[in-house]
Amino acid sequence: MKLTIKNIRARALLVPLKRPPLSASGSIPEAAMVLVDIETGEGITGHAYLFAFSKAMLKPLVVTLEAVAEMIKGDALVPFDLDAKLRKRLTLFDTPGLVGLALAGIDMACWDAYAKALGVPLVRALGGEVKPVRAYNSCGLWIKDPALLADEASQLIAEGGYSAAKLRIGRPNFKEDIAAVRNVKKRIGDDILLMTDFNQSLTVNEAILRGRALDDEGLYWIEEPVRHDNYAGYARIAAEVKTPIQIGENLLNSFELQKAIDARAAEYYMPDVQRIGGVTGWLRAAAITHAHNLDMSSHLFPEFSVHLLAVTPTCHWLEYMDWANPILRQPFEVKNGYLPIPDRPGAGIEWNEDAIKRYAVQ
Repeated sequence: MKLTIKNIRARALLVPLKRPPLSASGSIPEAAMVLVDIETGEGITGHAYLFAFSKAMLKPLVVTLEAVAEMIKGDALVPFDLDAKLRKRLTLFDTPGLVGLALAGIDMACWDAYAKALGVPLVRALGGEVKPVRAYNSCGLWIKDPALLADEASQLIAEGGYSAAKLRIGRPNFKEDIAAVRNVKKRIGDDILLMTDFNQSLTVNEAILRGRALDDEGLYWIEEPVRHDNYAGYARIAAEVKTPIQIGENLLNSFELQKAIDARAAEYYMPDVQRIGGVTGWLRAAAITHAHNLDMSSHLFPEFSVHLLAVTPTCHWLEYMDWANPILRQPFEVKNGYLPIPDRPGAGIEWNEDAIKRYAVQ
């Protein structure tokens, strides 16, 4: 079935979080989200959502989406062609920031509609198969009293039979970070993997000092110790620290990914589907990590990421976050440490309209 874009609707929400994030880069008291619905003339609607991360950015993101939508109304819903058209039209603006998020949201919703028109899950539309993908729990272990983290770690592991979880570090007093790591590791044991994330809070020299100190703590990776685009700095850190370095959630496109790889900035990469360019951008990034034989994980958006990782040749870990669960009719659930791909058309997300009414921002 050929689809034609009839309308694109954007809705702003403030969604409550079960465990509000508090990282070294700041707090997120509630999820500022924008829902993207692409309505077609053939009656199929594609769904996606974006994180604006701040209430102040909700209205600008909605306006940006509405402006971009005007460029493709009436067009055939062909994701690759639409991505190429929009990026050519917006060359002078470049595509970071809100424009990049808008393009990714439209791309994701287009792919959802495309797969629905075929009557298959997104993973099958991409040439893959419905299967579970290994996940780690990233829904907690934020910056808090280290003495409180062991119990929370036990809860997080038990929620879906996880074999891995992520701990946020980057406190002003590094001794508290060490205490947090040791408290969690002592509780979960050596059979459960522990990832850590500095959330871009350090200088290069401080990252090397802290990274060396963490090398004997049995961590699986150290994530984003410095500013995300300091590839030369990351190369120094990766050369000096034995624990693998993980970056990538802030990569704006596949070209930036290639720059990071050329600089030998990290051992692991984890693109974010809304920053890397949606489904289309992810596929390009996956081809690059495949060419370099580098492990590729995901950041946020488990509902789309599970489909994408299933067709990523160097699939590594899916980051499970429950931020969208309150507004989904059927939230995705991790079982025995893996996130199953729903065997239903598209990405498998449908909105809970009653919840959306409660959380809507006018």
